[in-house]
Amino acid sequence: MAEYFLLFFGIMTAVGFLAMALDKRRAVRGGWRIPERTLFLIAALGGALGVWLGMELVRHKSRSRKFVFGIPAILTLQIIIAAYAVWRLL
Repeated sequence: MAEYFLLFFGIMTAVGFLAMALDKRRAVRGGWRIPERTLFLIAALGGALGVWLGMELVRHKSRSRKFVFGIPAILTLQIIIAAYAVWRLL
């Protein structure tokens, strides 16, 4: 069961990072953008680490206060929940 959770969070991390990279590319080129609401939804569904990595590595949304405070808050909450789940399994 734990393997499935790890797989899910791994996939969502990749989705979050790719969404941030794609949105950055579209922002630079002036193309259609991914709505911020969608990026936050991806983060909330387990992709917060990927979105945060996209902020740091791709330098996208790194000036937006919503993202600077919101994404680390979601990531922290997900880490706390994961730590609690692991603790309950032990």
